[in-house]
Amino acid sequence: MQRLLYPLIASALITIVPFLLTFEKGQDIVRGLFGFEYFALLLFIIYIKNKLANETTSLRAFYKNAKQSILILSLAINVFALFAVAWIDLQNLLAIKNWSTGWYGFIPFATCGLSIAMVWKIKPYKSNTICFILFIALFIHLAASNQFPSQPIAEIPTIDYIERIAPKPVSRLNISENFKNKYIVTDSVTITRNFVDTTRNNVVILVESWGTPLDVNRFDSQLDIFGKTITKAGVHNRMYSRTRTAEREDLMQSFSRDSTGRKDTTFLPQIFANIGYRTTFLSGQDSLMHRRYKYIANIGFGDVFYGNNQSDNVIANKIDRILVDTTQKHFIAWTTSDTRFPLPGFSSIYNSDANAIDSAYTKLLTQTLKAIANLASKHPETRFIVQGDHNPILSPLKFQERFYKRWVPFVILN
Repeated sequence: MQRLLYPLIASALITIVPFLLTFEKGQDIVRGLFGFEYFALLLFIIYIKNKLANETTSLRAFYKNAKQSILILSLAINVFALFAVAWIDLQNLLAIKNWSTGWYGFIPFATCGLSIAMVWKIKPYKSNTICFILFIALFIHLAASNQFPSQPIAEIPTIDYIERIAPKPVSRLNISENFKNKYIVTDSVTITRNFVDTTRNNVVILVESWGTPLDVNRFDSQLDIFGKTITKAGVHNRMYSRTRTAEREDLMQSFSRDSTGRKDTTFLPQIFANIGYRTTFLSGQDSLMHRRYKYIANIGFGDVFYGNNQSDNVIANKIDRILVDTTQKHFIAWTTSDTRFPLPGFSSIYNSDANAIDSAYTKLLTQTLKAIANLASKHPETRFIVQGDHNPILSPLKFQERFYKRWVPFVILN
């Protein structure tokens, strides 16, 4: 039992001492109970030291024996690695606090020296047993981390160091202050029901793969397409990157469960149909796409049109003809399709040139937004609610990284 317990205690000593000596009241640092790398290195130091002790007969024999030379070199490397990892661990702690090294630099030498002294006379395990012990220790650490993420069992300083010094990508989760200063930023998914108008026609448009670009100037140029028809503009957060989810949540008025747990959902088309509106859903895609034939029917549209790969311009013209009918009011929902990924002409989803994808995407998106803008200008009495369904996903990562993750634009026209 000592063979396992002493290295474990020694690795905990190297891990905990610098944490305690740099502790501040109120700090929020998650720390493992023992150092996995220290534990592994100490086990191998014990193993190599005892192997040397068993084979070395004299100083002269040592120099003549190549195997012993390799062993002593391995021992030196492991001891150096132990001190190096302890130093890295200390620097990780000091970097979090933005402290200089100062006298704290003595801590790794003291703790590592004491730890080596603690285990120096311990009987070693065989090499394959050491590997098995380390595998079990890592497995227990990972399993426990899934159950208790707030208190990991093991600390792995090298991974923390690599993460600390690695280049940090631009945050795609939080909207920049420049964006917030110019546009509405909300995490609400109630845009549609907040802006529909029961006194006139309403057209709710979901633009395929219209994500919020990191470059606010790029977003400015997209909104310029709509001109003076814009009433409100901004971005909102979606929980999922799915078109079918966006179609449902954008048209949802209320959601509840009865005493038996059964869902009770009321959709906007049902409400508008009850007050005399003609309700229509249009998509340029096939009804099998996203299994729309199944869930769109449950939302409550009176008329449903699938274009079987018709372009956004064709669908926009069809909506124009519907709105010309002034004998009744209309509630129309349209999901565009021209900017659906993967884009035509690109055989590889993730390995295509990001700039080429961006150029093709921008061209198609501009055409779709212009078609919507023309509709809004031709029917100024109609309220248009335009939103993205999700940021571009089935595309090269370098292209995806030009957009915020899960943030989509919304524009209220007229």
